[in-house]
Amino acid sequence: MEINPGLSEKAKADLILVEDAKKGSEKAFAGLMNRYRDSIYYMLLKMVNNPVDAEDLTIEAFGKAFRSIDSYTPRFAFSTWLFMIATNNCIDFIRKKQASPIPVNQDRDIMDTMTANIQSDLPDPEETLINNQKIATLRKVVAQLKPPYREIIELRYYKEFSYEEIATELKIPIGTVKAQLYRAKTLLYNIFVKTGAK
Repeated sequence: MEINPGLSEKAKADLILVEDAKKGSEKAFAGLMNRYRDSIYYMLLKMVNNPVDAEDLTIEAFGKAFRSIDSYTPRFAFSTWLFMIATNNCIDFIRKKQASPIPVNQDRDIMDTMTANIQSDLPDPEETLINNQKIATLRKVVAQLKPPYREIIELRYYKEFSYEEIATELKIPIGTVKAQLYRAKTLLYNIFVKTGAK
């Protein structure tokens, strides 16, 4: 495994957690979340100017990183890789939300090139097995939520319902959907950290 000799001490410390996370350690992934959750959130908040969307995108970014962590190589810092995932995901979110495409600077092309190895449209059987195991781990954590919060998480992330579709399904206002989803994600994060801390 090629490690960039120019990595900072913090980046090298991250590598220890990353290697443990690749082996399925919830504690290691919780440690990475604790290190970068706030900085990712505030970066995304500046991009979308909406606390609920920023929180949503933060959880999505860590979810994508967790599922793709085996693709990470230490040629550059884990934090760089994580921020690229979060930024690309946010740009996609903004583009879908807008009626017309928004201008994006040339950094997007650079990020696309650097992240080309992060995700594969056709993962091999071993990658599929690893991803399925990690998804199963996430489902176990979600299962610890109280039924109303578990249901809203499942609708949003497993079934990929929009806020409007969730509101229709649960017969509640969209504002209530967003509030409950925010609360559910906060509880989910806390459970994940407590589980990983054991």
